[in-house]
Amino acid sequence: MSKRHIAYLACTAAVVAAGLGAAPSAHRPTVHRVEPGQSIQKAVDAARPGDTVLLAPGTYKQSVSLTEPDITLRGHGAGRTVLVPAKNAGKSACAKAGNGICVTGSDTKPLRDVTVRSLTVRGFAKNGLWATGTERLSVRHVTAERNGQWGIAGERSVRSVVSHNVTQNNGDAGIFVANTVDTEEGARDAEKTVIRHNTTAGNRVGVTVRRLRNLSVTHNEATGNCAAVFVVGDESKPRAGRVDVKWNHIHANNKHCAKTPRLPFLQGSGIVLTGVEDTVVAFNRVENNKGRSPLSGGIVLFRSLVGTPSERNDVRDNLVTGNSPADLANRDTARTNTFSRNTCTLSEPAGMC
Repeated sequence: MSKRHIAYLACTAAVVAAGLGAAPSAHRPTVHRVEPGQSIQKAVDAARPGDTVLLAPGTYKQSVSLTEPDITLRGHGAGRTVLVPAKNAGKSACAKAGNGICVTGSDTKPLRDVTVRSLTVRGFAKNGLWATGTERLSVRHVTAERNGQWGIAGERSVRSVVSHNVTQNNGDAGIFVANTVDTEEGARDAEKTVIRHNTTAGNRVGVTVRRLRNLSVTHNEATGNCAAVFVVGDESKPRAGRVDVKWNHIHANNKHCAKTPRLPFLQGSGIVLTGVEDTVVAFNRVENNKGRSPLSGGIVLFRSLVGTPSERNDVRDNLVTGNSPADLANRDTARTNTFSRNTCTLSEPAGMC
């Protein structure tokens, strides 16, 4: 082949490539590193889907809001990377609301595949971590402590995984999940949300599940709270329920909490079902929860505050011992709930042990 032909072919290839345009390069996941004193929010805002914002050990006096999908916010361990409130709330809605970390989507555009892990959120006026409108949110190895309302909380969310966290000494629930917190509506399908392998201590309630369906609370430890696990519903439709509460260790939740407009005083409540249906409470170890509240006892069924009964719930195969005034307490009016194969000493009414 002559030099003239080679030059012609090279020019032709260049023209064709220019006409077609170069294929866009795929985004390669990037790690955005943040040191104490630097802005976490600036790094989060620069991140693209698939990226990780990695926080070095230290204390960060700031809040952060995640609004883009598939972002990981990760510390170097809950004992090493700590978020606390700034003296001035700042301009962000998250900080002004008193929250540490906000993960924000919507019903029409859920925020997908966000991960928060391996850090501590401490001392925020409202919530340590607050999520709304999310799908497949993962919260792992987070410590949420001494926050004014909830430690780790979410609403309007599906397929969440809340796992291997520590929530302690928060003003209300350590872990709180709900349909919505600002509107009245029926229970939402949580689409197999899981709350598992968490430790919750010293809160008003360890874990609250409110007006939801289709989720599980398993392999958690709750101690030192006023109440350990609340599964809460009412007369709204769809009814709350279809929750699995299994393989949890619930012990000595004997802290005293004053009554509120919604609840009587709390003390010594293990697992409480109120106004829910089709829920299974099984294979739990529930011991030494003692108090004199209407909701006190090891495993308690109670009609909702508006009088709606709990129906078709199955309480079975639990070890329930040393609780007062009863290990098992059916204070509901429905006759469709079942108690079977539980190991216990005292029941209300008698005969269920």
